[in-house]
Amino acid sequence: MTSNAELNALKERYVAKGAASPATAFADRAENAELWDADGNRFVDFAGGIGVLNLGHRHPKVVEAVKAQLDRVMHTCQTVMPYEPYVRLAERLCQVTPVRGDAKAMLVNSGAEALENAVKIARASTGRDAIITFDGSFHGRTFMTLAMTGKVLPYKNDFGAMPADVFRAPFPLPYYGISEEDALHGLKMLFKTDVAPHRVAAIIIEPVQGEGGFYAASKEFLEKIRAICDEHGILLIADEVQSGFARTGKLFAMEHSGVEADLMTMAKSLADGMPLSAVVGTDRVMDASGPNSLGGTYSGNPLGCAAGLAVLDIIREEKILERSQALGDRLAERFARWREQFDCVDNIRNLGAMAAFDLVKDRNQRTPDADLAGALCREARARGLILLSCGLYGNAIRVLVPITAEDAVVDEGLDIIESALADLAQSAQRATG
Repeated sequence: MTSNAELNALKERYVAKGAASPATAFADRAENAELWDADGNRFVDFAGGIGVLNLGHRHPKVVEAVKAQLDRVMHTCQTVMPYEPYVRLAERLCQVTPVRGDAKAMLVNSGAEALENAVKIARASTGRDAIITFDGSFHGRTFMTLAMTGKVLPYKNDFGAMPADVFRAPFPLPYYGISEEDALHGLKMLFKTDVAPHRVAAIIIEPVQGEGGFYAASKEFLEKIRAICDEHGILLIADEVQSGFARTGKLFAMEHSGVEADLMTMAKSLADGMPLSAVVGTDRVMDASGPNSLGGTYSGNPLGCAAGLAVLDIIREEKILERSQALGDRLAERFARWREQFDCVDNIRNLGAMAAFDLVKDRNQRTPDADLAGALCREARARGLILLSCGLYGNAIRVLVPITAEDAVVDEGLDIIESALADLAQSAQRATG
């Protein structure tokens, strides 16, 4: 078997620096919430492929569904010759997605591709050009989705001018002094200073910001955004790429508010590891563009569709929504204990199992400590836990452990975080004398 060292040498020689992982361990095999690298070292996975593996690595029913499809049709390009898994998955998604009225769907490959197509559909439906997103948002790495993403580093810094007619409004972050009233005022000022509402095709919002720090938009805020959209004939697009498929205790985070979008984008855990994404929306909106205007060579790949159908079955059969809420409660309880134990832990939050906390230098000043967040993730990795930071200030620690993870494995990962925090706190005390 090839070792980590050998694979790292190949990475350094052949993989572009912008695409290369800083990690030096290479995944060799995985099961549920555990990974083993090329040297046989075991890791607890609290990243889940950045929210792709809500049902864990290699869920047996997903693997079985993909293998069965592989024995039938691997690829035809559905625009050339369609196949049953595509239309069956479109049917299922339309039945469960909380959008206005009767729904239709299209399937593509990635979250960014879903957002790109949602913008195309919104523009075709409204005859308008402008798009509004929010500070701290993340919508992808293609040029249009980079323009919509509300964070420069590391995503936008090196790539020059972004597409035009994309505007951003404040996202409510009460902890950092941005109230819902401030955010709504900022949106209304945007209409006065940068783009008239009659030019806006869509407002795009993550009901829970992912890369932005796991901040949930309240029911009241989403209701007000919906009302503003209705007042001005603007479409509301909910980006559920990271928050969807049971992560928040509902199939989609929008269900917590009861607010219905016109279009919804989804990806990541839609197919539990297979590359698949979707746009689901009101039928008249989805049908606005002409024949062959949407799609792509691999869009709605048969293997991904088979995985997506299995995912929906598993969520129902294995009571994943209930498990998500219980996991979220478990994480929140442990985070609360850490806040009592460590002065650097603050601003704990969760919606179901979409859970995070902030690391700060000073609780009174709420000063973000991105350096400590980075150190914690590195120390956790050294102790066998894959952990991710996020947030506009880089100081949020997020947990995306598979919802299917065994309690003992979850506790093991939490114990690693706790011991690492304790050791880092002691080191800081020694450094300051």
